[in-house]
Amino acid sequence: MAIISTAAHCADDMSSADCPEAPIEPVAAHALVVLIAVPTVEAGAADEGAVELARILCANGHHAVVVSNGGRLEPSLAASGAETMRLDMASRSPLAILHNAFVLKRVIAQRRCTIVHALARAPAWSALIAARMAGVPFVTTWYNGFREQNVMARGERVIAVSDQIADAIAARYRSASGRIVVVPSRIDFAAFDPALVTPQRIAAVRSGWDIGSETRAIVVTGRILRRKGHHVVVRAARRLKELGLRDFTFVFVGEDPGRSSYAGELWDLVVATQTSDVIRTVGPPDDLPAAYSAATAIISPAIQLEGLERSMLEAMAMARPVITSDLAAGSDAVLAPPGVAKDRMTGLTFRSGDDRELAAALIRLLSAPESDRLAVGRRGRERVVAQFATDEGATQMLALYGELARPRA
Repeated sequence: MAIISTAAHCADDMSSADCPEAPIEPVAAHALVVLIAVPTVEAGAADEGAVELARILCANGHHAVVVSNGGRLEPSLAASGAETMRLDMASRSPLAILHNAFVLKRVIAQRRCTIVHALARAPAWSALIAARMAGVPFVTTWYNGFREQNVMARGERVIAVSDQIADAIAARYRSASGRIVVVPSRIDFAAFDPALVTPQRIAAVRSGWDIGSETRAIVVTGRILRRKGHHVVVRAARRLKELGLRDFTFVFVGEDPGRSSYAGELWDLVVATQTSDVIRTVGPPDDLPAAYSAATAIISPAIQLEGLERSMLEAMAMARPVITSDLAAGSDAVLAPPGVAKDRMTGLTFRSGDDRELAAALIRLLSAPESDRLAVGRRGRERVVAQFATDEGATQMLALYGELARPRA
């Protein structure tokens, strides 16, 4: 194992004998110490969720130990005051899971962890075993509705990021229904404020995408995974071209995990549909607020149930119109016709997997007057600020942790 803290940084794949452990920071007797298990801290809902949990804990006098494969969000964790440890938490190998469980059990004892919190399936197995061996509470967070993740239903508290996900968990795992808690994602509205994004930042983003000033950029969120539905966007792009639409480009800003053949299949589809001129795959932007501001619209085309997606909330916070599948962000945030009148809509929705409906939604949005699109974006920002600008979620998480950490009879 390798420990990385603000004081020390060791190599990734070492055992504890190869890398001396960072000194344990003194923690007040009443403070919580939460071990957060996540596959990576690179990109995605679980990765960003780990950073947010660490910030909540450290800002309130507690301590977070984040165990992952590492990634580009490590500096954010260090800035929050969290301790990070690199371990192959993305592996699904039974031997790796068992090895990780014993490593985590040792960390729980050394760091005097009071709670173990798993944010994804792969690390949840080793985290569950370690928590059971150490006798500490085990918590999980669901960010989407995988078809099968029963280990995630075994937490003493099962956290869902939206009512839509909570309902799916309760329907699939009835034994978990009494342990489900809905805690929506938090958004940093200080960072995601359209008033702070300068034209120069927007121009820099568009230049990096190689998109001219007259071309409408349509940002597609989500990692390059089949369940995120990028192939639906490619087929919709072909429909738009066949209809004679011009001056648009889809920009895929998700990370490519490289764990499947999907990225290759996706590009084969781009070639087959002759849409390479209107598709850009650019990866996660360095300036995310400016990337949203550079877009005419933001799409989440998920074909599998997602939670209240952070990317959609961020896009709405930046006052941009959003288009989501009916399995993506959900009605928690996106108000769309026919459910609401036109003057209340904050975006558009389409039936998941239906590229015809997505193309129709895009034509409706792109053909609308600029004033209408601005009004949709403004209402979206007003809605997410009203719903998510409080510290209620942080208070809820700390109360949940505090309840579980109480001594038991």
